[in-house]
Amino acid sequence: MTDKTGFIIIPAYNEEKHIGYVVSQATKILPTFVIDDGSNDSTSVIAQKNGAQVFLQVPNQGKGQALKRGFQEAINLDCDYVITIDADGQHDVQESIKFISLFDLEKLDLIIGYRDFSKMPFSRRIANTVGGWAFSWAMGVKILDNQSGYRLLSRRLLEKVLQSKESGFEFEVDVIATCIKSNYSVGWIPIRTLYGNETSHIHPIHHIKNFFRVVWQTHKRMKR
Repeated sequence: MTDKTGFIIIPAYNEEKHIGYVVSQATKILPTFVIDDGSNDSTSVIAQKNGAQVFLQVPNQGKGQALKRGFQEAINLDCDYVITIDADGQHDVQESIKFISLFDLEKLDLIIGYRDFSKMPFSRRIANTVGGWAFSWAMGVKILDNQSGYRLLSRRLLEKVLQSKESGFEFEVDVIATCIKSNYSVGWIPIRTLYGNETSHIHPIHHIKNFFRVVWQTHKRMKR
């Protein structure tokens, strides 16, 4: 693996059921930060017991703000890259080694793990497919997976996206737009997605409204 300095960042909200296992796997690969976004369960205690450095974000401020907090902490420690992983156990943490290898080989600014939509539950498949079409239209290039939380970001991209005004799940969409608009490099890696008893923290109506707001803003931004 690369000799560059990297961290795994896990934003988490009420994930006491899954966070222990996810962190125990992540810390075998890289130093791991958990950003506890206002949880009211034992997420932070379990994460710390399993080897993560925990940062508390109180009150709950959204996934985007949690990620930005983690990015800033990694930058403070002079990182070269970070890998973001969801806390709910949907990602195979061992696949992060593939992200590191590709980064070491090609020095990409953004590497996104793209999922096989055909293996998703039906409602998620439809939402991700339609969202993918809309965002690809806005970007003017095909985006394989705009919602995947499994990513590697370079130091210079981290510094750039800290300026984003998005605080929720839409932040991850804005990261892609910022990367491409900045003429930074993007790569893709196929990943497994493990569906079990995880609980979604997305509020559908609010998320859909904000997603299409970001899509329209991105369309106007890319035309400038």
